[in-house]
Amino acid sequence: MQRLTVPDIVQMKKKEKIVMVATYDYLTAKLVEEAGVEIILVGDSVANVMLGYEDTLPVTMEEMLHHTKAVARAAKRCLVVGDMPFLSYQAGEGEAIKNAGRFLKEGGAQAVKLEGGKEVVGKVRAIVEQGIPVMGHLGLTPQKVHQLGGYRVVGREEEVAERLVEEAKELEEAGIFSLVLECVPWQLAKRLTEELRVPTIGIGAGPYCDGQVLVLHDLVGLTPRLPKFVKKYANLREEMLRCLREFREEVKGGRFPTLEQSYE
Repeated sequence: MQRLTVPDIVQMKKKEKIVMVATYDYLTAKLVEEAGVEIILVGDSVANVMLGYEDTLPVTMEEMLHHTKAVARAAKRCLVVGDMPFLSYQAGEGEAIKNAGRFLKEGGAQAVKLEGGKEVVGKVRAIVEQGIPVMGHLGLTPQKVHQLGGYRVVGREEEVAERLVEEAKELEEAGIFSLVLECVPWQLAKRLTEELRVPTIGIGAGPYCDGQVLVLHDLVGLTPRLPKFVKKYANLREEMLRCLREFREEVKGGRFPTLEQSYE
């Protein structure tokens, strides 16, 4: 089974929609790959989804590497992208290169993702110069949730939209191979998709991006409260609750296990 590469993803622009799913463990990564998805993002959203933090800020490099390793063991065809956590790249180019390299060397990823615009362009360029592919991320950048004043759409104001266009082009010039657009107006996402040479991957950015990403736990209905941009393709939360309640009742009532589930 041949692994998809960064050039493969870039060449998909305007030819075929790119599908990316965020997930964080071996079993679900196997399912994502079996479904034919191109990219697995080991997102810093693991902080909220799997570790119980209120936002993405507390998750550490060690925690991110732990989950990236698990995904990488499962993914033989998908391109695995490790999400660089808060303060793993902001402190300087040397620190950014070192931590990005750890995602490839220790985590088994093939690329990393950084949030931000002008303030990370130099770090993106430095990382790329070391042969480490970088995915950019503009719009709602959850690592700046306190600065932004919460999770909200970014780019409705003309001045902000123009700044995002400028920053996207600077990131492209610095060497990113793709760009996540999170919670931006669809008109702005469409413009960026048309003007950039690299693929755009939307999440809450409308239908005109080159690809789309969702968190696995959101799209299968495990997350109780979902943002507007998520389509729930199943309701696994209710089904899992039903199974667990049935298991409890059968154990309490002496109906499980039976001799059928027992050894002689």
